[in-house]
Amino acid sequence: MTIVIKGGLTRRGFLGSTAAGALALGFGGLALPGYSRAASRPQQPSGVQSGDIAADRGVMWARADRPSRAVIEWSTTESFKDAHRLPALDALPETDFAVKILAEGLPADQDIFWRATFTDLSDVNAVSEPLTGHFRTAPTEKRDVSFVWSGDTAGQGWGIDEARGGMKIYSTMLKHRPDFFIHSGDTIYADGVIKEEVDLPDGTKWKNVVTPAKSKVAETLEEYRGQYLYNLMDANMRAFNAAVPMLVQWDDHEVTNNWSDSKVLGEAYKEKSIHALSANAARAFHEMMPIATSLQEPQRVYRKVAYGPLLDVFFLDMRTYRGPNGANLEAEEGPVSAFLGPVQLAWLKRELKASKATWKVIAADMPLSLVVWDDFKNKKGFEAVANSENGKPLGRELEFAALLKFMKDEKIANTVWLTADVHYTAAHYYNPEKAAFQDFEPFWEFVSGPLHSGTFGPNDLDMTFGPEVRYAKAPSAEQGQNLSPAAGMQFFGHVAIDAASEVMTVTLRDTADVALWSTDLQPKKA
Repeated sequence: MTIVIKGGLTRRGFLGSTAAGALALGFGGLALPGYSRAASRPQQPSGVQSGDIAADRGVMWARADRPSRAVIEWSTTESFKDAHRLPALDALPETDFAVKILAEGLPADQDIFWRATFTDLSDVNAVSEPLTGHFRTAPTEKRDVSFVWSGDTAGQGWGIDEARGGMKIYSTMLKHRPDFFIHSGDTIYADGVIKEEVDLPDGTKWKNVVTPAKSKVAETLEEYRGQYLYNLMDANMRAFNAAVPMLVQWDDHEVTNNWSDSKVLGEAYKEKSIHALSANAARAFHEMMPIATSLQEPQRVYRKVAYGPLLDVFFLDMRTYRGPNGANLEAEEGPVSAFLGPVQLAWLKRELKASKATWKVIAADMPLSLVVWDDFKNKKGFEAVANSENGKPLGRELEFAALLKFMKDEKIANTVWLTADVHYTAAHYYNPEKAAFQDFEPFWEFVSGPLHSGTFGPNDLDMTFGPEVRYAKAPSAEQGQNLSPAAGMQFFGHVAIDAASEVMTVTLRDTADVALWSTDLQPKKA
């Protein structure tokens, strides 16, 4: 169902308590274990989420535990005085009882409070308690902007240990009251089996909440949905999602580790077609995430999110259009060397050139110059852009050499790259004087993660584009790899843009909210 209508808690109060017209689509198929019609009214076990906000719009997502009809209302006040009611949506088993709606016609630079209520389709008197969400629409005039980013949730067997506080980093990020959150990918680990207990180096045990979906690799649509539902069991995440809109992209673990069209699936998989897996994974991702593109162009992830005159965010999809993982040494661009692919690359160039925003953040789901092996054990093939040659651009590097040259030629200033993926945090300054390929202007890339997964690294650098490590925090040789969240080495980044000076301050932080490293970036004036 698609409908378009133009429509016409204080923020502090909402955050302390822990949302127009609309383009709408119902989503949701997996009945929860133990579901019973004996329950008096519908429940909302997965909380609410919002995303893809702009000056006049935002996505609102909610999910029930049974077939029901959802009503979503929004207001600019916590009392919901003069609430705007959006078209009703049916939450059905075929779509896992989830619904989302792209509300349009919202007022710019306003706190939007919204609530979702579900009525049981078999009993009109059985109505859920309303669940409330919040976001702030983007400004049309200059104002301070604050946001956080990271990636990698519930990987390497580290799930929800309630005795240790669950996914605590989400509560840490919430303390910053950001305007929005960029999830840089690996929103789930569909290939990551969760065991009930894991022994830790200090002699204690990590005790996971375990569900059937997290007890095997995901293959079916139900199992992929179950990966998202597992993460949404965490109270920290649900509170964060209700209060902070998420701008999301995906990477490999939404399907399986290091996937491309050439992926050969191992013994853990009964399904041997990577295309079947990616189809189920893409549907589950768009059902369970508050991303707007499925409401406009199904299954597209790359897009621009404009957040006022100071900021445009360009979300890349480095997974869907890539060629096969391999030696990455092709001398010319083509299907094998593709990473963004020609259509996405042309879109990015066009949108960057058209952007009038002071800062242009490129949200990449993988870093540009860190060496990521496809077969880490045997050091064979490449999963990311770099090919470890340290020389002229080859293979996937060709697209990015062309992009960087284009930005220099077109005088596209103030670009900053944000990413996650490698499970540690770092600040990289790309210096053409140190590079094998020098036809570009200097820029920064900031890496931060994981949110709640094993900590690894650091990775080797490829010097094709001249990266300098200005800061990095990763496990030491003595600590080893795959550190649990209990080790405290989970990371996120915070970005603040000052309206008066237009200076961008980037700070790398950990679970304890310690400011590990920070820098102020001065904008170049046109």
